[in-house]
Amino acid sequence: MRITCVGGGPAGLYFAVLAKLADPGHQITVLERNPEGVTYGWGVVFWDDLLDDLFRYDPVSARRIWEAAYKWDEYEVRCTGKDVTHLPGYGYSLGRHRLLDILSERAAELGVDLRYQTESAGRPVLPPADLVVACDGAGSRLRDQAAEHFGAEVETGRNKYIWLGTPRVFRTFTFGFERTHAGWIWYHAYPFSRDASTFIVECTPETWTALQLDRLDAATGCARLQNIFAKHLAGQPLIDHRATSGGTGWMNFRRVTNRRWDHGVVALLGDAAHTTHFAIGSGTKLAMQDAMALSDALAAGEDLPVALERYEHRRRSALAPLQRAALASSTWFERMPSYADLPAKQFSYALSNRRGDYPLWRYVLHVTTQTAVTRAMLRGALATRRRHRARRRLSERGTYG
Repeated sequence: MRITCVGGGPAGLYFAVLAKLADPGHQITVLERNPEGVTYGWGVVFWDDLLDDLFRYDPVSARRIWEAAYKWDEYEVRCTGKDVTHLPGYGYSLGRHRLLDILSERAAELGVDLRYQTESAGRPVLPPADLVVACDGAGSRLRDQAAEHFGAEVETGRNKYIWLGTPRVFRTFTFGFERTHAGWIWYHAYPFSRDASTFIVECTPETWTALQLDRLDAATGCARLQNIFAKHLAGQPLIDHRATSGGTGWMNFRRVTNRRWDHGVVALLGDAAHTTHFAIGSGTKLAMQDAMALSDALAAGEDLPVALERYEHRRRSALAPLQRAALASSTWFERMPSYADLPAKQFSYALSNRRGDYPLWRYVLHVTTQTAVTRAMLRGALATRRRHRARRRLSERGTYG
């Protein structure tokens, strides 16, 4: 089969890897609009469930991702006028650039044809193909060429946010909330390497306008945010990658859904098919799991229309609970100022329970694990769990380069 993936992000590259592993005879081409080595974004986060899947589908790339990942423990919540509190849990993060390097190297090893700077007049130049996979992001141009068929719907979130980076390496995943004269503004930050962290800033549109962030260029805007979050940044700067393109990077989240995910030989994958709010950190995970499902559907040997229908049905079912959680999460942040006067422990619990589905015992656990001793005990238990899952993966799949 001749397969063309339009978009060289995690979705397209990982699907190319899996499809080639399933059938080395496939002729697979990945088209990426940017030059080789150029990407936007900072770090991505994921958890054990994705690692389990990665090791099951391709232990070679999975081990490379595991070894490159930054491991962090617990969540930290900092809020003006409140004691620092903590939430249980652990996770992994990795620079987007490093993830793409790993996946592109793996794809090339398997014989995938990687092509960069592949647009002409703003559209990809497509070679003849039996299957075209549209994995070119939430603003997919390929999807928009058949907009009426796919039936894309976009809901725009209320809050403003900007995706920044910083050389300030946070100890762990951190939420920080600051009260300004214009209202509340906050960040989601996490380390993804030994020398950098992702730093996403979010606020209501009223605060954004009152802080004049709608009028400032990238450099001046970053300087204002650095001043607001000075005590969190330890003297380190904030960096806006998009500054060189003339924009400031401020956005409203766009929740994308589609009535259908395939049209003829074209199938949607990743953000082109669906988006979930960054507050639950699942975008990369969902894109790579889409790739797994599409690869499985093709490997079943059925006709292409049947395979694409099976792929869509499987992924819609898996996505539904996460999409509900993401919507609840983004709604909580839109209402964040209404929670700001809660005492520290109640505030951080409201943040952790923003989906509204925790039983009462979780609140008791939350309150009792705010001391150093109980936190250490809980971190120890979770660390044991992480080590056990890591040993199980490696023993089940062996050692791979």
